[in-house]
Amino acid sequence: MTDRTVAFATLGCRLNQADTHELQASLQARGFRTVELGQPADVVVVNTCTVTARADFSDRQMIHRVVRQYPGARVVVTGCWAQVDPEAVARVRGVDLVVGNADKRRLPELLQTRMAGPTRPAAVGPERHVSDVATLREMTVPPPMSLAGRSRAVVKVQEGCQHRCAFCIVPFARGTSRCRRPEQILEQVAALVGQGYTEVALTGVDLGHYGYDLTPRTSLASLLERLAPISGLRWVRLSSILPAYFTPDLLAVISDSDRIAPHLHIPLQSGSDRVLRRMRRPYSVAMYRRLVERLATDIPGLGLGADVMVGFPGETDTDFAATRSLVEALPFTYLHVFAYSDRRGTAAVNLDAHVDAMTIRRRSATLRALADAKGLAFRQRLVGTTQEVVVLETPGARGGPVGLTGNYVEIEFDGPRGLARRPARLRVVDANAGFTRGELVEALGP
Repeated sequence: MTDRTVAFATLGCRLNQADTHELQASLQARGFRTVELGQPADVVVVNTCTVTARADFSDRQMIHRVVRQYPGARVVVTGCWAQVDPEAVARVRGVDLVVGNADKRRLPELLQTRMAGPTRPAAVGPERHVSDVATLREMTVPPPMSLAGRSRAVVKVQEGCQHRCAFCIVPFARGTSRCRRPEQILEQVAALVGQGYTEVALTGVDLGHYGYDLTPRTSLASLLERLAPISGLRWVRLSSILPAYFTPDLLAVISDSDRIAPHLHIPLQSGSDRVLRRMRRPYSVAMYRRLVERLATDIPGLGLGADVMVGFPGETDTDFAATRSLVEALPFTYLHVFAYSDRRGTAAVNLDAHVDAMTIRRRSATLRALADAKGLAFRQRLVGTTQEVVVLETPGARGGPVGLTGNYVEIEFDGPRGLARRPARLRVVDANAGFTRGELVEALGP
């Protein structure tokens, strides 16, 4: 089977992006050619998210869109929603194949078999391949991949989660924590740098748990120390890390290495200890505050993000006021604000005192407005400074190139074509509610 075309629609987190890249490479090795979503394709793979009820809704909308747009294509649905609720996915009209996270590695063979056979009648429904993800103990080694059209490379180093937070469906979708060996990661990052990538983002469900399951045991700090010397690699960017994982070794390498992007995402969820206990979060407000204050002191210009959940069952006005007060006090540069939604199978579903939808919307709006104000103030402090950036592939809203700073600010500027993936220096000249503007000082690299 040669010259078959495949398009991908990816919803959700960076981890899903990394999974899509691996699926793309696996299918390319079987003779498929990747095309952009919207172009004619023989197969469309929808990689789903299920972290919230809104994510499930977005999954459905995307699948409906794909089925309408590609009436003759094989539509494959995979990812977290496919793993957690395959029957709901199978009921969406037009789906040809449902593949859970535990079976993603088998997608090339499954798809090859399906395309060799007749189209299944609508009354029969799609094929389902959804094994128990909890049985997985090792990560598969991804095939060599080329990320054409991507400015930054995302490398999955860890999968699954050891924690059982009361609201979280992710362990049911991803399984228990398991990690890739450092040598495999080093080889992949070196290959990506050889393709011209100067920034690599490390991602995982529970990134701070990296190395605990390996023999010999290692750590995220050790991995970062081994990645930093790779020639041509400017930034290693880290995805979300829980507060308890910031060991002295990790704090030292993040603070001291000029190869680690000065940008961290540390989930908060609530500024109330009472709510954190009900959530089964493995930290307290005091621990969180101490960590952030230390990081802000040790890393000048730190870009700092957090997840905050609004409306967890039992959250009172007093609890929410504590969250708002903590957000006001700490140097966040952006927030991801999530409205709590029941996820079947989680402990939170059975808790009392669910918060009404109107209160959740009001509290969410309050935090988003506060986050916008803090983000604008941070970007305005950059005006007049010169920032090193990686130029992105996608142009900005005004058509000009966009550079991403180490501390996670996008700066639009006027410049020549051909700068994508390259580092550059920009002088920040303006920052307002809509965008940040800069001037090209110097293009770096080859």
